[in-house]
Amino acid sequence: MITETEMKWKQDRLKKIGQYLESEKREDFIDDEKIEDLISRPSRMDKKRISGLIEKARSIKGLTPEETAYLLNIEDKDVWEELFRTARFVKNEVYGNRIVLFAPVYLSNLCVNNCLYCGFRSTNSSMVPQNLSTEEIRKEVEVLTSVGHKRLLAVYGEHPKSDIRYIVDSIRTIYSMKKGPDEIRRVNVNAAPFFIDELKELKAAGIGTYQVFQETYHKATYQKIHPGETVKNSYAWRLFSQHRAQEAGIDDVAIGALFGLYKWKFEVLGLIYHAMSMEKEFGVGSHTISFPRLEPALGTDFIKHSEHLVSDDDFRKVIAILRLAVPYTGLILTARETPEFRREAIRLGISQTDAGTRIAIGGYSQSEKVHIPEKEQFRIADTRSLEDYIYELAEDGYIPSFCTADYRCGRTGCEFMGIVKAGKIKTLCIPNAILTFKEYLLDYASARTKILGDKLIREYTEFVGKNYSDTMAKTIREYLARIGKGERDLYF
Repeated sequence: MITETEMKWKQDRLKKIGQYLESEKREDFIDDEKIEDLISRPSRMDKKRISGLIEKARSIKGLTPEETAYLLNIEDKDVWEELFRTARFVKNEVYGNRIVLFAPVYLSNLCVNNCLYCGFRSTNSSMVPQNLSTEEIRKEVEVLTSVGHKRLLAVYGEHPKSDIRYIVDSIRTIYSMKKGPDEIRRVNVNAAPFFIDELKELKAAGIGTYQVFQETYHKATYQKIHPGETVKNSYAWRLFSQHRAQEAGIDDVAIGALFGLYKWKFEVLGLIYHAMSMEKEFGVGSHTISFPRLEPALGTDFIKHSEHLVSDDDFRKVIAILRLAVPYTGLILTARETPEFRREAIRLGISQTDAGTRIAIGGYSQSEKVHIPEKEQFRIADTRSLEDYIYELAEDGYIPSFCTADYRCGRTGCEFMGIVKAGKIKTLCIPNAILTFKEYLLDYASARTKILGDKLIREYTEFVGKNYSDTMAKTIREYLARIGKGERDLYF
């Protein structure tokens, strides 16, 4: 339950949010009626129109919400098989055959909100509340870096004990930790919406991507599942989170929806309209999009009553259509999905996944416990180690990547998008993936993964020479030799 101190903090926050919203001049870009109309229109099979849209998608031109809705309402299986093939093509044309890896790390499950679907909601007495101390954060990070992780997504509840000061301090703690090759080079953040002055503090702390989920874009559903008098109840405050972040100078922002709260087709169009709004105002949309499915949580029975759970078949469509509609955006597939389904779904256009995941507060320090329900926001299905996950990726021909070069080179925001739209980002992504994968093989991998990985590195280096440039392939070989002699963090 909410304490008196928490109540005062919440009320102060709500007052400040209300004052801010009075001055918000941006137009609400989510038109519920329009989206409902688009997704309710039956799509007549028009082979010429479908072929034209597929050709447009293959040209990496994206799709409008109207075009997306038309394809979403096509029920012909042969058309969808072609869309799946096109999604694979588009992803490889933009980013190449690499998969970026990261680990989520939950630092606080304290929250003043009472979201009906969330294990961390304030009225859930089944949860063990915890805010990790600096020393506990260090222990979590030590476990993650000791197996090879270089990129983290730090996750926080909305609470006075995990406010902007706590988040900034935790980011700096994470970056400060280095032991030999063990280090985190990129800290992304999933947290509550903030004011511009707070976002500037995040920017100064070296935040990577700032991620806020809208949860659902359907306004009536949003109000129903986020009770009144909670900080999260304000739809508009949350909707413009990423706009404020870009105003504050955070170049890379990320959006997401929790699929299973409302109609999946509605959420797909909501995500697209969200990305379009940011691109219109700032020249660049969302750096990544997440679309996790609703999963069970201890003490939370919302999933049992949801009318909008997404089937595997429809989830495949979600991934493919987003890849076609927003081809330059990173698409994230999470460990909520089973290993078998993740292996299949990656082929539909995924560019980033978590790996070796534990989502309990302090869960990496107790990695032998696959699940700690009383400390988990929801239940994950893929609990494999980072090593096992990487081996599978390599078996399937993907080049695993821990690359953080773009951020250190200033290739963020509009500059990053300019390189992507020019079709040149994969000429950097693949070489940098090769180099970070070599680091992993030397510092952390088992013998069997080293054998498979070194073979893959040779193949991809040859690919770069044949398809990009001999000079770059030569430089890769030089960098690989230097890495073999002990140098680290070489990149293009």
